[in-house]
Order: sequence, then C-alpha cells, then structure tokens
Amino acid sequence: MSISASTSATVGEIADWLDVQGIDVTIDVAPDEAATRITGAASLACATAEQVSYYDGDRRSADLAGSTQAGLVLTNKAGRRELRETTSCLVVEQPRLAFTRLLEHLYPLPAGPAGMHASAVVDDSATIDPTARIEAHVSIGAGARIGPQVVIGPGCVIGSNVVIGEATRLLARVTLLNDSLIGARCVIQPGVVIGSDGFGLAQDKGGWRRVPQVGRVVIGNDVDIGANTTIDRGALEDTVIADGVKLDNLIQIAHNVRIGEHSAVAGCAGLAGSSEVGRHCTLGGGVGLAGHLTLTDNVHITGMSMVTRSIRRPGIYSAGTPLDTNERWHRNAARFKQLDRLARRVKQLEKRLGDMPTPEDDS
Repeated sequence: MSISASTSATVGEIADWLDVQGIDVTIDVAPDEAATRITGAASLACATAEQVSYYDGDRRSADLAGSTQAGLVLTNKAGRRELRETTSCLVVEQPRLAFTRLLEHLYPLPAGPAGMHASAVVDDSATIDPTARIEAHVSIGAGARIGPQVVIGPGCVIGSNVVIGEATRLLARVTLLNDSLIGARCVIQPGVVIGSDGFGLAQDKGGWRRVPQVGRVVIGNDVDIGANTTIDRGALEDTVIADGVKLDNLIQIAHNVRIGEHSAVAGCAGLAGSSEVGRHCTLGGGVGLAGHLTLTDNVHITGMSMVTRSIRRPGIYSAGTPLDTNERWHRNAARFKQLDRLARRVKQLEKRLGDMPTPEDDS
C-alpha cells in the first residue's frame, strides 16, 4: 500500500502540468474521466482508480499492464497497445521520467517554516541564513556556514568550518565533520557520516600508528547520499564527489576517492583509497574497487564484481561466479583449481603438435 500524496490533481490538471514542464503529452482518456482526481501513485499491480502508475512497454510487466486498475497510466506509444482501451492514459516519450517528475510534484519533500528549534546548540561564530530550518537537538560548530533554505533534521552534528549550500537537506542524524564542503540541493539520508578519518596507518615497531588525515570532503551540487553511507576525508588531498552523483545506502568511500559527474553507486559497494571513478559511470550493488585505480568515463560494473585493475575503455564489465546449485558449485570450484595444470598440459600438447611432421615434410 502506498501513502497518499501531499497534493492531489485531476487527470486534466496532470496533463497540463506535464505540458508546462516541457513534456510533450498526448491525452488518451474519455471526456468524462479528465476530471478524475488522482490522490497518489502506485505500481501497476496495486494501483486503484484514484492512483497513477506508469508502463514503458517492458514485456515483463505486460500482464500487469493489461489488468491494472490504475485511474491513470503514463505510457508511450508501444505501451499504450498493451493497456486496455478503457484505461486512461497520458502518452509521453519517456514514461518513467515523466512519472518521476510527477512524483516530485505529488510528493514534495516537507519543508516546514524557517527557524531554529530551542534545543539546537549553535556556536556563536556559525553563520546561518535566516531562511534555513534547524530542527531539534542539532549541534553546529564554530565557523560553520549554513546557506539559504537549508534544512537540518533532528539529531544532526555539523562540525567546525562546515559549509552547506543552498536548499540542501539533511534528513536526520547526519554527521558532517570539520571542514566538509557540501554543495547546493543535496539530499543526505539518515545516518550518513561525512569527513571521518580515512584508514591511514603506518607500521611502527611491529604495531600501527594512525596517520593524521588532513584533507577534506568536497561534495558537489545535486548529490544524493543514502542512509548510513560513509565518506572519509582525504589523507593529504580532498575526497571529491562531483555534481549529480547518486550514492545508495551503506556505501564505504575511502580517503582521496574521486567520483565524476553524474555517476551512480548502488548499495554495499566499497571504494578503496585513492580510487577514481569517471563521469557517467555506474557501480552495481556490492562492487569493490581496489585502491589507486582509475575507471574512465562511461564504465558500468555489474553487481558483486571486484575491480583490481584500472579500466581505460568505456563499456560494461562483470566478474564473479553466478549462483548455482551447491553440488555444481563445489564441482566447478574443484575444477577451477586445476586450471593452471590443464593450461600447462595444453601448452605441452601444442608444442608436440607443432613438432610433428606435416604430410608435405614426408614427401
């Protein structure tokens, strides 16, 4: 069951709103249904007559498209043929994108009035724009600068000299440690820690000595950071997350990592120190990057892959063993250990074949 939207709109009003957003819309509804009020959004399988959904022609959802009870479906020309004739539709070129824009309209992030909660603790030298909102039990350190329309949710800790750009939102229990720089219009989910020390250690007489981490974390504009993700400060240089990057939950980003514009990283990925990810890259869930390697632009790594060398050419890359029955997995694992011996035998056979006389030699 999906939650109700913060605002509602008729089918006709939705069509007009999308048109104003620059999305070319063809209305395919019965005249008496243009006034149907849409109060929320849901999947094709669960949508009711008061909810909107979308269908982009994906064959995996074709059965659902033919039986959906949604009051409105955003679809494309190919998808319209899979829906019932009686289903009210708005035909657009990119249904999922239009649906996303509509969700942002129907479910805006709650803002609340500007101001500071009485329980907030703010250093006298901090600068807070009067349009910002500071919620309960927030701590803001010396020299911090909080920009206009920023929302800092309950329980957040803002260290000294932290800068937060315009309209960025920290939802709850976010920790921004000293000297971190956060751009504009970012959304940072609960439990995120930015600017903690990287894993820098030096051997000292059989033990370990912690290396002071003196770099910063620099986050660009329009960056989303998922719950409980951690981003370490640089050792000597900065850790940099560029504009438009999207980070899922439970990601570890080590010191001096750089992620280029509009790249996306799925949950449980780990990026070791000084690794660099180019622009428009994607890393699937559970991907691991070894330290000091570089991915060029437009590299896409599928889930659970371990990357141990730099990638200089764009493309899709995969690693790992696909799931199999336990019996076959054990058998194949045993064979994998024999590959080196088998390779030597193949080379020996090739050499013997190369030494054999040909029919022409016999003549």
